[in-house]
This record gives sequence, C-alpha cells and structure tokens, in this order.
Amino acid sequence: MEEMIWGRNPVLEALKAGRPLNKIVVARGSRGSIGEILTRAREEGIPVQFVMRSVIDRLAEGKNHQGVAAFLSPKEYTTVESIIQQAALRREDPLVAVLVGWEDPQNLGALIRSAEAAGAHGVIIQKRRAAPLTGAVAKASAGALAHLPVSRVANLSRTLRDLKEVGLWVAGADAAGELPYYEADLAGPLALVIGGEGKGLGHLADDCDFLVRIPMAGKTGSLNAAVAGSILLFEAMRQRALRSAGTE
Repeated sequence: MEEMIWGRNPVLEALKAGRPLNKIVVARGSRGSIGEILTRAREEGIPVQFVMRSVIDRLAEGKNHQGVAAFLSPKEYTTVESIIQQAALRREDPLVAVLVGWEDPQNLGALIRSAEAAGAHGVIIQKRRAAPLTGAVAKASAGALAHLPVSRVANLSRTLRDLKEVGLWVAGADAAGELPYYEADLAGPLALVIGGEGKGLGHLADDCDFLVRIPMAGKTGSLNAAVAGSILLFEAMRQRALRSAGTE
C-alpha cells in the first residue's frame, strides 16, 4: 500500500516542502483553498485526479480529508541530468532504461532490480498512465530501488531527444526490430527504450536510432516486459565488459 496524507493543509505543506508525491486526488466540486494546491501541483508536474468525494472517504477511512488526499512516493525522484552526471562521475558511458507505459508495479520493481544489478545509471518513467514509485515497487525491487536513481518525466519523446543531444544512442526493443539484440552495438552511451506489457513503443519507435528484437525459438510470441528489459540490460553489461577487456 502507498502511504497517504489527507487534508488541505497537510497536502499543501507537503507541496511547499517538496516532498515526493505520486498523485493528488481531489473531490469534484471542491472550492476555496484547493486552488493553491492545484496551482502548485501543476507547477511541479504532479498528476491530479478529480474523483467522487466517496472515493476519498474510502481512501481516508473516514478521516476529515476536506476533499483532498495525496499519495507519497517511497523515494524522491531525480532528474535526467542527474542520472547522466552520475555516469560521468563514475567515468562510465551512461546506460539508462526508458520505460514506456509500464503500469504494473511488480514489473517495474523487477526491472529496477535488474537495471541496478546490470550497472545501469538510472531508469526513466512516465508521469502519466504509468506506475509511479510505490511501496509495491520498492518491495518487488528487493532493495534495488534504494540504490538506483529514477526520473519521472512528462514527455518521453522530448527526453529521448535530450539524451541524444548529450551523446546517447537510443535503442528501442521491438519485435519487428532490424537487429537481434546480440548483434547490435550496446556497449556505448545508451538509452534502452522498453515498452510495457502488450503496449510496445508506439510512436516512440520513431524517436529511436535503431530497433532490436529478442528472437524466439519456441511457440511463445513475446516475453514479460521485465524479462525482456533484463535481457537487454545484461547484454549491454556483457558488451561493456568485453570492450573494457579489449576483446570482441
């Protein structure tokens, strides 16, 4: 379960203090001081959902919520720039996982676990229509979330363009990719773009420099998103190790 706070003053003070919030829910028809909460949420890019008051009654378990509640993140989000800077401090080429439409917190936690184990420098997720960092994600990551920076952005297409401008190649995972993943060059500065369950990359495929596929030998047509992402991340790790060793 996500930790929650409710009531106009607690939510407003959390916004003023810069606490990491996943989402704010507001009862339809709310008036008065709710305006400042909405303004600050918009400035911070925090999603706001308008719901029936009965929904917040249930979430707050009968407490006096004044028509507003907020879901807290178990970890503060970082910026994309900070992720790139961390790679530079480690004197390594950046390796970043960019997740498109990942709505399942279990999958997100599993991918974060693999990304941290594979030496990735960070994960980028969407602000809307995707799972935020929650207690369930932290648990599924088996502790990896505490060690891996996660950035949450409003526009993935713009983010991919920004990553290209600082020297990263952008590889997308797609069943129709032109290259098997083990034939692609994943050893340099890289952003791996991975679609969520059953969603694929959508229009973001056009923002990728190249697309890679994971060949299937059995009757199963696709892999779980976290499994597919893990395969690609560890292939990138393998290629980087070979490059560092001076072998092909």
